[in-house]
Amino acid sequence: MSRRKLLVPESRAALDQLKARISGVSDPKDAKFEAAREQGIPLDKGYNGKLTSEQAGKIGGRMGGNMVKELVRMAQENLNKK
Repeated sequence: MSRRKLLVPESRAALDQLKARISGVSDPKDAKFEAAREQGIPLDKGYNGKLTSEQAGKIGGRMGGNMVKELVRMAQENLNKK
């Protein structure tokens, strides 16, 4: 169970949509599989105990990093409009 909690729980849907858009998939649940596929990491649905921590980190790190970059870009765009 993850201990991470969103400051604004209502933002979950918007974050999921962003994750899907960044990954180029329609369902946010498929985003990690797309990120793994792009890096040649064999991620399967269900148990993935065979993955190394490095492989797992590459998947999550890439998704999170791309989401942060997009959020920063969006914020800069909003500031430029004002």
